Amino acid sequence: MSSHNEQIEPTGFDTPDNSIPGSLSASSGSRTNGTPAWVLPMLMVLLVAVIGVVFWLPGRFNQQPIVTSSSAEPVSSTSVATTDRRQVAEVETSPWSDAQMAKLRKQAQDVLTELLEAQSTLEQLEVVQWAAEDFADAGAHAAAGDIDYRERRFEAARVNYEKGLDELRTLLEMFPQVLRDNLARAHQAIDAGQKETAQAALLIATAIEADNAELASLKQRAAVMEQLLSLLAQAEEATASSELALAVQLLQQAVALDPQSHAAQSELEVVSKAYTRQRFNKAMSDGYLALNMTQFDRARSAFKQAAQLVTNSAVAASALDDVNTAETTQRLSDLQAKGQGHVSQEQWAKAVSVFEQALQIDAGLMFAQQGLKSSQVRNHLGQQLQSAIEQPERLSEKGVAEAIAKLLRSAAEISPRGPLLQQRITQLELVLRRANTPIHVSLRSDMETEVSLRKVTHLGRFQEHELSLRPGTYTAVGSRDGYRDVRVTFTIQHDTETATVTITCTEQI
Repeated sequence: MSSHNEQIEPTGFDTPDNSIPGSLSASSGSRTNGTPAWVLPMLMVLLVAVIGVVFWLPGRFNQQPIVTSSSAEPVSSTSVATTDRRQVAEVETSPWSDAQMAKLRKQAQDVLTELLEAQSTLEQLEVVQWAAEDFADAGAHAAAGDIDYRERRFEAARVNYEKGLDELRTLLEMFPQVLRDNLARAHQAIDAGQKETAQAALLIATAIEADNAELASLKQRAAVMEQLLSLLAQAEEATASSELALAVQLLQQAVALDPQSHAAQSELEVVSKAYTRQRFNKAMSDGYLALNMTQFDRARSAFKQAAQLVTNSAVAASALDDVNTAETTQRLSDLQAKGQGHVSQEQWAKAVSVFEQALQIDAGLMFAQQGLKSSQVRNHLGQQLQSAIEQPERLSEKGVAEAIAKLLRSAAEISPRGPLLQQRITQLELVLRRANTPIHVSLRSDMETEVSLRKVTHLGRFQEHELSLRPGTYTAVGSRDGYRDVRVTFTIQHDTETATVTITCTEQI
């Protein structure tokens, strides 16, 4: 006989054995025609059993002693009646009903075993952190199943256990999504600076899958969250104070601390652009300031810096063009002034060089074209005048003297004339006048030598010959039969003493 208070154990269910009395077998005798011989005795046995159950058995139960509680309180008639009914029910059990009950109990136990395993798994996954209500509902079904089980309503217990198990299985199917949701929630909370929310989500995720790779990264981010928020706050203050260089530095530290921080990266991008724009504007301002001061190299350097800060900046490119234009204009203006200065100082060679430089920059410049042309003429004139002044002996030739005289007339027609030109004209006029004034020269020979004055005249043989010659250098040639020719070169000038020149051939051949 079984009791509802004993340990739940599966009861074996055995099939009837042929050896049980009353079973059909070959040794029980052969079948006869009509009623079998054993029927009547069997009916008598059953009748006696019924009489015993109805009359004798209740009397036996009533004679059993009543077990009282430890407090010695009297047992009520209701309790006695209940006990009687149970005892009667136990008497009425049979091997077949016991087997059925054992089968139902085994089924309930099997479901309960799965339910407990699922419960243990979910508790390890900290289910109360993410599905407390659903877990409690499953527990309520399990508790109802326990009540049915204790009351030996095994079928109802199995049904309640299965309801609880189904709910727990649903939770087990949910936990991968719960893991993903909490990882996402932790990521969002970290980005939003919500430390408590992030920690709660990380706690659940850790319970579900402690070795998750993303979880490790999120934990590392959570560990530096406070430091990150501090850097972001400092960067915000620096930005508000227009200290963009400091703000960029702080945000770079923040990104290095948490490379996955969207807030840090986004703010760094924004502030970096603002800082670039700030430096760009400063470079442009410095460049135009330098340009206004005609500091072209400094202006160009500033505009180039701006162009490097903002790639393909039309503003920076235009500013560089402005520098080049202004520098060219200034250069040409300087060359014009410099050329005019050389002209005023009658430094014609220098003026020619300056105007040529200007035309190399812009071949269409009128001032340079005109200045170069007039300077070249004046420079050539000046060189001719100076050469005639420095080489007065060349004027001994009449043709040269006439050419120089013509040159002087051309120079005299120039107006206005500078002091240097006037000085050269005056000097050359004096030189030309002296060149045109003959100097008395005495020539001597031996009456045997034929004497000629090259490019002047043939003098023949003489003992002494007087003539007047223009200042210059002359060559007298003497010749005589049987003697070697002689040449005598002499120079006469107004500021030198009159010389006597002897020309004779004395070396026989």
